[in-house]
Amino acid sequence: MSALQSMTGFGSGSAQADNRVVTCDMRSVNGKSLDIRVRLPSGLEAVEAQIKKRIAQSVARGNVQVSISVDTTKAANSPVINRDLFSAIAKEGRALAIEYGLAAPTTDAILAVRGVILTEDQAQNVTSPEEQEAFAEAVIKASDAALAQLVAMRESEGKALKSILSGHLQHIAQLTEKARTDEANGQEQIHARLKAQIDQLLFLSGVDIDAQRLAAEAALLATKADIREEIDRLAAHVKAAENYLEEGGVAGKKLDFLSQEFNRETNTICSKSTSATLTATGLSLKAVNDQFREQVQNLQ
Repeated sequence: MSALQSMTGFGSGSAQADNRVVTCDMRSVNGKSLDIRVRLPSGLEAVEAQIKKRIAQSVARGNVQVSISVDTTKAANSPVINRDLFSAIAKEGRALAIEYGLAAPTTDAILAVRGVILTEDQAQNVTSPEEQEAFAEAVIKASDAALAQLVAMRESEGKALKSILSGHLQHIAQLTEKARTDEANGQEQIHARLKAQIDQLLFLSGVDIDAQRLAAEAALLATKADIREEIDRLAAHVKAAENYLEEGGVAGKKLDFLSQEFNRETNTICSKSTSATLTATGLSLKAVNDQFREQVQNLQ
């Protein structure tokens, strides 16, 4: 069972490769599905697929933005010698000196050749396959560290959301039981009110009305106002929502669906209500459900 996650979070990580420090910033916000956008330095496009795959293993929903930057360390401010180019020039210089009877090129002369002494930025583009692999590994390491922080923050907020949503569900359950009591009292009120109206009608009209027909009409009115099925479904939905919260994982869409069911049942209760008390309870249910659904939108 995995922990509940909010869809909002932030993480940052860094790693070093030779004289370069790789920094990764990762942030996520609400989204209907998982959408990952990665911004990488030129030449690292092959690493993007690995980063996305690792994120998808830990995050199921949300819009995730990944930004990778590379900085040189202070020690890297000194000049960098392109040793391959230096060796090639020295070798060719000695060969030409022997062939034409000239003096071999001096170290100063070789160092003065364009491209032998490089700045750090220039040197980054003259790397061996081994250095490129180490650099790519540093990018992955930095992104993994950022992802760990991001997930930790999402889970921390998910824990807080679980507490809030559990409170809302408890309130909905209490109001559901109150509606059940209001409905039972309402049925008694319907019968009492109908009996009083019929007695008055009989008294004023002096007409003898069949008692069975009156009972049938009373039963029909009571049936139209019966909300026991809606209340039972509400109670079942609350239980299902509580189970989803306990199960953890990707529960946002399931809970959003249940919040819509809460709203549908509550609307029916309000439309069937025959008492001010039950109507007030129904409106309270709608208000709490609105709060519940608003928080659910932040859940993965």
